[in-house]
Amino acid sequence: MCWSATADLAAGTAVAAIGVACVVRARRRTDLPLAALPLLLGAHQIVEARVWDAGGGTGPATVAWAVIALPLLAVRVSAGVLCAAPRHARRRLLIPLAAGVATAAALAHSLAVRPVRAEIRGHTMGYVVDLPGPGLLIAGYLVATLGALLVSGDRGLVLLGVLTGAGAVVCWSLWELEFVSTWCACAAVVSVTLLGWVNARDPVAPPERVDHA
Repeated sequence: MCWSATADLAAGTAVAAIGVACVVRARRRTDLPLAALPLLLGAHQIVEARVWDAGGGTGPATVAWAVIALPLLAVRVSAGVLCAAPRHARRRLLIPLAAGVATAAALAHSLAVRPVRAEIRGHTMGYVVDLPGPGLLIAGYLVATLGALLVSGDRGLVLLGVLTGAGAVVCWSLWELEFVSTWCACAAVVSVTLLGWVNARDPVAPPERVDHA
């Protein structure tokens, strides 16, 4: 979320351009699902520009924003990390993936049967969603997204998880104060970090180390 339609549109276009660079520079097929994440984040910002133009409300743009932010990202991040992670970490990454699938299913059901409403609050955009058991859903969402990055077994992705977690806390604090919405800045940091991760990857995965007794 940014602080105006113009800011959202500009940020979304820039983040999507970084996503194109990530996809073009990815040298492993297994990295592509995660490398393409900035494309989704950029599209998300552009969708919110339409929400601003519509004055908030419960229209198609609001629903599209919620679908991307909630069920889609929960699965997209956990599955992308699983694909890109080293083999020794993949078994433990099944836990964040399972959490992502279960959380996404619950969120998708809630969005299908309950309205989601966007409200312009000064320089922020607030979204009101009636979720059953919100604490459990938030926990599942965090396990699927930040949890997957932090236990990925890849230094670059662990760094991404730390930066994303810290950035989310700062952005949420500013948003709660209704001062300014800075999620677009967080999306930009995530995208640039992913571009650096893609550039640093070897074309072929290194062989797994085998310890002999």
